[in-house]
Amino acid sequence: MSTGPRNPGAADPAASQPDPTVVRVWHRLVEALAALGTFMIGILGLIICADILARNAMGASLPLVSEMGALLVVMIVALQLAAAVRSDRLARTEVFIVPLTTRFPRIGAALALIFSLVGAWMLGLIAMNTFDILADDWTSAEFIGIVGIATLPTWPFRALILVGFAVAALEFLVRALVEARFILRGRT
Repeated sequence: MSTGPRNPGAADPAASQPDPTVVRVWHRLVEALAALGTFMIGILGLIICADILARNAMGASLPLVSEMGALLVVMIVALQLAAAVRSDRLARTEVFIVPLTTRFPRIGAALALIFSLVGAWMLGLIAMNTFDILADDWTSAEFIGIVGIATLPTWPFRALILVGFAVAALEFLVRALVEARFILRGRT
């Protein structure tokens, strides 16, 4: 049994495996964002129902409903996008990719790698632009609503939109690494 230094050129399968704690924390973060998005769907439903009641009872809409509804819809999509990427639930042409991947797994993995890299790049661009909008909203104290009746700052919505898109971009990168590993090593 040798106790000398290990061969640095030798492949260590354990070294190529991600840390299970990091993976577990990452999965919990993605699921927590998806759960927050689901909670926001409930909030949006309550806001819409309250607005319908107000229109029928008072003949007028509640303040902030349309503005907050628009921001909530974008925020819900952003918060749940990483979970959709991770669970492979994005819309795509199954008629082509499934038979190709079944017959030629590495070619299918190469297409999935390209898709994941393009997805990470696009969502990264969206996150960078959202950061610029968030910074502008923060410095100019941007708000929605009518002054004197009801207003809300926009930066909390923008911050959650930024987090959602950034985490989704990182999830695409994680998928790209899995596909690249499959292509290079022939296993996941």
